[in-house]
Amino acid sequence: MKLPRQISPLALTAAIFIALFVTASCLYEGFFSTRLAVNLIADNAFLTITAIGMTLVILTGGIDLSVGSVVGFSSILTATLLGRGWSPLAAWSVTLALGVVFGGGMGMLIQLFRLPAFLVTLAGMFFMRGAAFWINTESVGITHPWYEQLASFELALGPVALPTTVLIALGVVLLGYVVAHHTRFGRTLFAVGGSEQSALLMGLPVGAARVAVYAVNGGCAALAGIVASLYTGSGNSSMGTGLELDAIAVVVIGGTLLRGGRGHIAGTVLGVLIYGTIQAAILFDGRLSSWWMRIVVGLLLLTFVLLQRVRLPRAAR
Repeated sequence: MKLPRQISPLALTAAIFIALFVTASCLYEGFFSTRLAVNLIADNAFLTITAIGMTLVILTGGIDLSVGSVVGFSSILTATLLGRGWSPLAAWSVTLALGVVFGGGMGMLIQLFRLPAFLVTLAGMFFMRGAAFWINTESVGITHPWYEQLASFELALGPVALPTTVLIALGVVLLGYVVAHHTRFGRTLFAVGGSEQSALLMGLPVGAARVAVYAVNGGCAALAGIVASLYTGSGNSSMGTGLELDAIAVVVIGGTLLRGGRGHIAGTVLGVLIYGTIQAAILFDGRLSSWWMRIVVGLLLLTFVLLQRVRLPRAAR
């Protein structure tokens, strides 16, 4: 039986995750546990949030290299504002607004001037990292009592306790799924990535969708920075360095085409879980260097890119 095009890459990603998790569980005692499952999400909560936004951008055939820098900028800005007596809600509102405006601004440059997304977001990456270091070159601790309570909060669901960062990440995943697969905006993103010319002929708001998706992605990156500050209890201008590459990797491993038009939010989540499983297995082993993580992820990424290359010509026939 032939699987639908949007499901078969998802099934492959799911099979890889299950194989990795079962293998690690057999090799390392204590690997198979509810606590580890929660930690897989908690340790990669800000990557998950960033990857959801990146998925939406890549669905249009775009790319955003600035997200890691936005995460660092958002974390240091949040910590600095809290240190100056701002309330957490006020600090978050400003941080999120700046992320949305910055992302939307890049989207406008890409759309209005027909500039390559790679170059515009590369410039954005340098700009936001520089802005983060301009705020503070050192790590800034967060001592706000309400912030600390929120960071330590856990929602008990039977034997499982979900921390705040996991709850936020799951909320973003659910919202991203609804937006991408059950709204007119999401269908427009798929159409733009499939064929921009066809989308224009259908009367779809291609320009507005492109600007909006970069704005949403900027907001996701800013939220990821806030979540990172909750997770670490501090803000750091170096936070998120290289995160844009990890986000792109898990999105592609999740089955989303780099050229756009095909993908699934669930695939991205599975990509993050694969990333986290490899990371956890290396820690459990204790003998392997952390660089093995990069090697394995790189091989998986290359495999999925080659599979996409093989599948596309067949789909065209």
